[in-house]
Amino acid sequence: MSQKNFTLASLAKRLDRDRREIEKLAEQGKIPGRKVGGEWQFHPAEVTQWLEQEMRGYNAGALEHLEDQMHSSEIDNDFPVSRLMTVDTIQVPLQARTKRSVLEKLIEISGYTWQLWEPSTVLQSVQEREEIASTAFENGVAIPHPRTPLPDAIGTPIIAYGRTFSGIPFGAPARQLTDIFFLTLSRDAQTHLQILARLGRLMQLPEFLPKLRSADDARTTYDAICAADELVGRS
Repeated sequence: MSQKNFTLASLAKRLDRDRREIEKLAEQGKIPGRKVGGEWQFHPAEVTQWLEQEMRGYNAGALEHLEDQMHSSEIDNDFPVSRLMTVDTIQVPLQARTKRSVLEKLIEISGYTWQLWEPSTVLQSVQEREEIASTAFENGVAIPHPRTPLPDAIGTPIIAYGRTFSGIPFGAPARQLTDIFFLTLSRDAQTHLQILARLGRLMQLPEFLPKLRSADDARTTYDAICAADELVGRS
């Protein structure tokens, strides 16, 4: 997604949804937009944040459709999660006990790729995103990410993973604890949304989270993520 505002027509095309549906959502205030000269305009960053929240309620089919719509040239579209990770960008157990220390440690791990150019800028943006709304889910997973893509702060997209052996408060609904963390760093919103859609599909696999929680080291964790990414890619 570019930084040029979407019109009704361009947003409907980008999301592969009916223009009348998008207009109705905008008129009801369910999608962020504003009228300029009598025409609807939608800011890309606001659309991305709206989609992030909408995706939480998507089933596997809807997530797959969104992932297809967001195919990016930045990543391997068949394996958009596992190909952005290595054993070195995984830490199990994650040595962190607070929300801030989780973020700091994941950013430190991301630096092992040599593609993280401005870690302090990334940390600040990730914290700003968490202040808007927590990226933690009810299932004990959180997917922290910058408030907006940072093309000048990273070289290529990165995913860093960590699991604490006991859950910590991270802002999940009903104050549930979080123990699984995927930090995602992207250069553009399209790549970011594709990664989120694939992670959402992985989390809906019945055995995915139990396997992650039973993996006691980085190698076993990486193998489990690769197997799930391949399974979903074949579906």
